[in-house]
Amino acid sequence: MWESIVEGISKVNAVINNIVWGWPMIILILGTGILITVRTKCMQVRKFGTSWGETIIPTVKSIGKKKKGLSKKENSISQFEAFATAISGTVGTGNIVGVTSAIMTGGPGAVFWMWISAFFGMITNYAENVLGLYFRKRDKDGDFSGGPAYYLSEGLGRNRNDGLGTFLKTLGKILAVMAAVFCTFAAIGMSGVQTNKISSTFQGAINGDAQTIALVVGIIVAVMLALIILGGIKSIGRVASILVPFMSLLFILMALIVIFVNVSMIGSAFALIFSNIFKFESALAGVGGYAFAQIIQKGLARGVFSNEAGLGSSVIAHSASDTREPVKQGLWGIFEVFFDSFIICTLTALVVLVSFGDEVGMATVLYAPGAVDTTVSMMAFEDLFGTFGMVVYSIILPLFAFTTILAWSYYGEKSVDYLFRKTGDKGRKIATTVFKVVYVLLVIASALIDGELAWAISDTFNGLMALPNLVGVVLLSGLLVKITKNYFDRKKGLDVKPMLSAYDDMNEEFIVDLAQEENAEAEVAPTQDA
Repeated sequence: MWESIVEGISKVNAVINNIVWGWPMIILILGTGILITVRTKCMQVRKFGTSWGETIIPTVKSIGKKKKGLSKKENSISQFEAFATAISGTVGTGNIVGVTSAIMTGGPGAVFWMWISAFFGMITNYAENVLGLYFRKRDKDGDFSGGPAYYLSEGLGRNRNDGLGTFLKTLGKILAVMAAVFCTFAAIGMSGVQTNKISSTFQGAINGDAQTIALVVGIIVAVMLALIILGGIKSIGRVASILVPFMSLLFILMALIVIFVNVSMIGSAFALIFSNIFKFESALAGVGGYAFAQIIQKGLARGVFSNEAGLGSSVIAHSASDTREPVKQGLWGIFEVFFDSFIICTLTALVVLVSFGDEVGMATVLYAPGAVDTTVSMMAFEDLFGTFGMVVYSIILPLFAFTTILAWSYYGEKSVDYLFRKTGDKGRKIATTVFKVVYVLLVIASALIDGELAWAISDTFNGLMALPNLVGVVLLSGLLVKITKNYFDRKKGLDVKPMLSAYDDMNEEFIVDLAQEENAEAEVAPTQDA
């Protein structure tokens, strides 16, 4: 009976997935990125240096220092904790197993389309963060809430009293509910993939009954998850800010060693990627070739799965930041996608291709019947490092996956909170508590299901989530340009009123907070210089 249910779910999902990830979605994702790139004059390139200067560099300098200048107590987190939470949601199995899966199902050319997705995704993610912080709200407990649901419901049709304004306001409210509903299911789907890949990793590393191992892994992950998410965004932010740097540096180090040991294959790896952008023929005597549509679909789908640009998910974490400047947090979004896709994903692709990119490797490993993405990823490390490589991989991948599960638990919780916002504080609390319980229990179930089905379901809900979000980003792109210009005009010394919030009372409050922050920083600077 269970097999019949799973088969039925798989068939229904396949139909929806083909529709969601068809050419309309591909055009919408790329089109949105191209539009924002043009309207911001290729800001992801022009201001890339600024994004470093406003994000990583000051964060490193501020380690161990307490931020001053905020006038109200609130349940916010630091810019870096917000970034760490967001990056923990993006740097997951999609960066390792997802890239491997893209190569196995769409050929090496899919990696190129992941890069294309990332290039435009940098500015799309920037736009989401700016709009998310500009339209975020703060409740009486001091919690910030923001994301697609808020800039769709609060932004579309704002300051318009004509017929078009009425239409846009109605459209915004409908799209906001859609975004929140799809985000809730996307959170469950994303956690399912991550848990499933943790389970598959240990099944490949430990001898024993696969179902028993999967069940034990699922229970352990669920218990750890429950203990952390009870502490809310602050607890998640603290854990993410510790684990993300550690796991990222460990993976980068291991990947670079694999690549340098196989340095003679680097040229061939890039040749495979660029020669298969539009057409791929597998190593199996030229049969089983992939059409261009499949290559670009797998590349974009896995790219979006990895960096989440266009989904509007990571902005939910960024909205909890204590920064008052939407653009300043938006610059973290540019760096976030760059780090996720151009560094982590590219390293993964090179590790796989330098290890198995020759004729024998492609035939016997990448495209062998029954090949599993998790196993192939592990083999790339195990072939060079032996048992040590398998052990390290068995640490890295679960950490990547677990932090992603943490981040998405918060995204789902905030989406449920939005859907039940009119039921009062008690109703919202009950709803979010029920979601947390269901989320934890489904983590256990996810460890036991088929890996390909987990990928497929997650892809579908990611695509559905992207639809209302991208429509909102496009329609609010004019406002985005104004907020961006306002920030950089002030950086130039022009006397213009800051655009920090869509709501007059919060905007005035944030202007005062911003002045206090700047004064506090100015007081510290002379002492440091001395």
